[in-house]
Amino acid sequence: MNAVVLVGGFGTRLRPLTLTVPKQMLPVAGATMLERVVAHLGAHGVDRAVLALGYRPDVFLDAFPDGRCAGIELVYAVEPEPLDTGGAVGFAAREAGIDDTFIVVNGDVLTDLDVTELVARHRATGAEGTIALTPVDDPSRYGVVPIDADGRVTAFIEKPPAHEAPSKWINAGTYVLEPSVLDRIESGRRVSIEREVFPAMVADGTLFALERTGRWVDAGTPETLIEAALAHLDGSAGREDAIAADATVDPTARVESSWVGPGATVASGAVVEGSLVLAGARIGEGAVVRDSVVGAAATVGARATLDELTVVGHDVTIEPGAVLRAARVPSEAE
Repeated sequence: MNAVVLVGGFGTRLRPLTLTVPKQMLPVAGATMLERVVAHLGAHGVDRAVLALGYRPDVFLDAFPDGRCAGIELVYAVEPEPLDTGGAVGFAAREAGIDDTFIVVNGDVLTDLDVTELVARHRATGAEGTIALTPVDDPSRYGVVPIDADGRVTAFIEKPPAHEAPSKWINAGTYVLEPSVLDRIESGRRVSIEREVFPAMVADGTLFALERTGRWVDAGTPETLIEAALAHLDGSAGREDAIAADATVDPTARVESSWVGPGATVASGAVVEGSLVLAGARIGEGAVVRDSVVGAAATVGARATLDELTVVGHDVTIEPGAVLRAARVPSEAE
């Protein structure tokens, strides 16, 4: 079974962390986002993952020089230009020579979806495409997907105003597709699978969906990246905090509901709550990091305070005593 993994985006919502590192290569409590996505696919019978690459493909190639990730064979399909979601799927599938039923996943979605069940439902209905749906409180950021009693999709409404959404069941970013879908994707131009391909399939009555609850995190923002990491602490969701084996946390420091990465240090009297401290970062004496992300090899000076989803980029230094709330360092203007 082949899977196309969409990892070509710029990760703008996670800047400055993604200025040099694609978001799928950011750590989620000890393993990269991509490794967690691919490992989940492998557990459901996928043996080849085609990475639809765009932004910084070199980072992926350098990270997996043997062409394998989580025990799964990787194929690299580097877009010559941004092709949007449908264009990326078409380009990657053709580059990999896919000619049978295949899976597509968004590389920034972490889920416990039973992909095996999704594939079985797809085959049982004879669908051209089957998409997983998940319920959310606010569907306005996503594609809302109403279905009939047989599971056939009756509409595909991309990012409707919340008060106009016909349901709270949204496109969860995992699809099972037949190769005939590739004929619907014109080569060499930007094609949105959500706005062009799926609505055309709805019109033809060939798109089905499966509604399932469960863990589902779109880890494309600082808030949801933290949420995803905390759900994977030490490989289980039951832990309140996790500290990498070679990290150093002073006995007088307090770490709660957080991840402290490899080689990181948390000095005396410091407090880290609901946050991610990435590899090699340094939290100074008496500093407070709350609901924030500190990039790899960054330094937070003594008695500095980071709060309200502040994001500090890699290799950045925060001066002692600084107070930052909902900040991005460096900012877009720098």
